[in-house]
Amino acid sequence: MQKKIFLVAFLLTSLAVFSQISRVEPASWWVGMKYNEPTLLIYGKNISDWLPTISYKGVKVVKTDTLKNKNYLFLTLRIDDDAKPGIVKIYFEKGKKVVAIKDFVVSARDKNSANRASFSTKDAFCLIFPDRFSNGDTTNDVVPGMNEISIDRNGENSRHGGDIQGIINHLDYIAALGYTQIWNTPLTENNEPGYSYHGYATTDFYKIDPRFGTNELFKEMVAESRKKGMGVVWDVVLNHCGAEYYFIKDMPSDDWVNFRETKTRTNHVKYTVTDIYASTVDKKEYSGGWFDSQMADLNQRNPFVAKFLIENSLWWIEYAGLSGLRVDTYSYSDKDFLATWTKTILDEYPNMNIVGEENTSDAALTSYWQTGKKNTDNYQCYLPSLMDFSLTHGTVKSLTESSSNLSSWNYVYESVAHDFLFPHPFNQMIFPDNHDIDRFYSRIGKNYPLWKLGIALFMTMRGYPQFFYGTEMLMTNEKAGSDGQRRGDFYGGWANDTKNAFTGKGLSTDELDAQKYFSKLLNWRKNCQVFSNGWMTHYVPRNNVYVYFRYNERQTIMVVLNSNATDQVLDPERYRENIQDKNYGVDVISSEKYNLTSSMTIPKLTALVLELN
Repeated sequence: MQKKIFLVAFLLTSLAVFSQISRVEPASWWVGMKYNEPTLLIYGKNISDWLPTISYKGVKVVKTDTLKNKNYLFLTLRIDDDAKPGIVKIYFEKGKKVVAIKDFVVSARDKNSANRASFSTKDAFCLIFPDRFSNGDTTNDVVPGMNEISIDRNGENSRHGGDIQGIINHLDYIAALGYTQIWNTPLTENNEPGYSYHGYATTDFYKIDPRFGTNELFKEMVAESRKKGMGVVWDVVLNHCGAEYYFIKDMPSDDWVNFRETKTRTNHVKYTVTDIYASTVDKKEYSGGWFDSQMADLNQRNPFVAKFLIENSLWWIEYAGLSGLRVDTYSYSDKDFLATWTKTILDEYPNMNIVGEENTSDAALTSYWQTGKKNTDNYQCYLPSLMDFSLTHGTVKSLTESSSNLSSWNYVYESVAHDFLFPHPFNQMIFPDNHDIDRFYSRIGKNYPLWKLGIALFMTMRGYPQFFYGTEMLMTNEKAGSDGQRRGDFYGGWANDTKNAFTGKGLSTDELDAQKYFSKLLNWRKNCQVFSNGWMTHYVPRNNVYVYFRYNERQTIMVVLNSNATDQVLDPERYRENIQDKNYGVDVISSEKYNLTSSMTIPKLTALVLELN
């Protein structure tokens, strides 16, 4: 009896002690990773003097580190290639007594994981804002214990209930449009008291927000997407996290974030990164400043912050089977950290494509970050790809403004002409709009013929296109500058919606026609080799007509964009350099045949995408 009482007492005492450790991040890793020394962030009450030990073949304790806060312990492990997958017991000793035991999972990697395929110029992205796409599981609309639990579809800044299941339910629709990649805005937990729907104020980097689903459901979504010929790209936030994060409310060290006491806002002056005359304070306020009081600016100069962020990115790629990364607010992070982060990812996954957001129309600023760029300050980043905001805004200007030069298309022409600044100009994401920009159809005055011209351009221009959900059916935002309206609910994503993009119910004639136009071009693009291994030549626009060619050794595509309200006559001889001995071209959109041996009439407000023969 005494033995039983002692055992029960020991177990109760152990459970009380064990509960002192509430976080081990990451809680798993893989055998065979080049990055084989992960540093575990361990969080609990007064654990900094505990001694972690392991007795597992192929897994060793390299070192332990402590910071100012006694609630943190950093444990670096080494996982050798001969380690067997399984559960590693981490024993924590205090005063030569085991006071806690935690499991750490070591897994086998998927076959050929390191050499996984990624996205490239052959691909097209569907950008999804999860909370506003489709509510596939109403049981997770309200999750008890979360700081924001209300659902209000009429509230621009409220949660609307879209989730991962809603995306899974409509993968066939996305694939049928011709997409080959899906980019979801962040799905990780955002347990903020309000305005949490957007996902960019993470409060748990290792956990899918329960209002979207679970880690396992996201992994299922990736697998189901792959079955339908689509990869999934993860939206990475390195610069900041939500103020409700446990390691923000109880920081490991005074330098865990920038401007800890003042929460100084970023000045948003991107030129401070490249400006050779920039003051130290201006540079610090740009990269160290907070986006707002609910977005803590992480200090990547702290080596433990840097390792945490690097390992989290590697973890999601390996865990979920991702095909690429998109990095939010790229240049706001410490630039030396960014070089280390990109190089580490690419050392582990040599084929991985990563696209960074540098939200500027200045190509000189954007190109600074691309791998291979010879910068005057000798800074070398390893970022493969960037988002081309210059083309986005140039296209809207070309379609809506007049020009004193030869053509309004000069805005586009000059944007593309700046490609000499990029070591890899084709590896750019091009897009008419996204979740941070007013809807394309709204920006061009809801002019359907102009929309067609713009869509044809983004389907055929150098780079790889990304389209925001709903662009294919002319979605708008009536209030300019409204994030909530830009990210409007997708038609048919909720039960009893009066309009349904998936079935066509309630869509106008133009909306239905736009879907067909969009899908026809995108599916054609998917099977056209010049977008994966071709080149481009464009001609100085004249009389509001812009002509460019996409071609390789086997195929030539001639794109003609006429933004005039009248028909225009084109002399093919001016373009003989690319037309060469071809006699005619067949328009991909209308199937009409155009003679290339004599003057050709280009209908008003029309895009021609001609396959030359």
